[in-house]
Amino acid sequence: QVQLVESGGGLVQSGGSLRLSCVASGIIFGYNTMGWYRQAPGKQRELVATVTNGGSTNYADSVKGRFTISRDNAKNTVYLQMNSLKAEDSAVYYCNGRWPLGSYWGQGTQVTVSS
Repeated sequence: QVQLVESGGGLVQSGGSLRLSCVASGIIFGYNTMGWYRQAPGKQRELVATVTNGGSTNYADSVKGRFTISRDNAKNTVYLQMNSLKAEDSAVYYCNGRWPLGSYWGQGTQVTVSS
C-alpha cells in the first residue's frame, strides 16, 4: 500500500531552521504533485508548499522567502527546508502526495518553535 513517512520535526528556537523529509513507498513517485501542509491546535489544516513533478513550486504567503520545498525523484523523497522559523510556524506538518488515481497523507511530524 502507499505510505508517506515524514521525519525531521522537533523543537527549535525562534530564528532557527529545520528540514523535513517525506519518503513515499508503494507507488511510482513521479508524475505527481507533492506538498506540505500544517495544522496548529484549534486551526484548520493549511497549505504550506507544493512542488510538481516538473519542479514548479507554490508557497503560502506566510512562508515565502523562508521555506523551500524540493524533491528528489530518485529517492522518492520530498523535502521542506524551513529557515527563520517563528512561533507561529508551530504545528503538525503533513506530507501529501497527489497522483491521478488518489491523494495520500503521511502521519505528520510535530514542529515546535519556542519564542
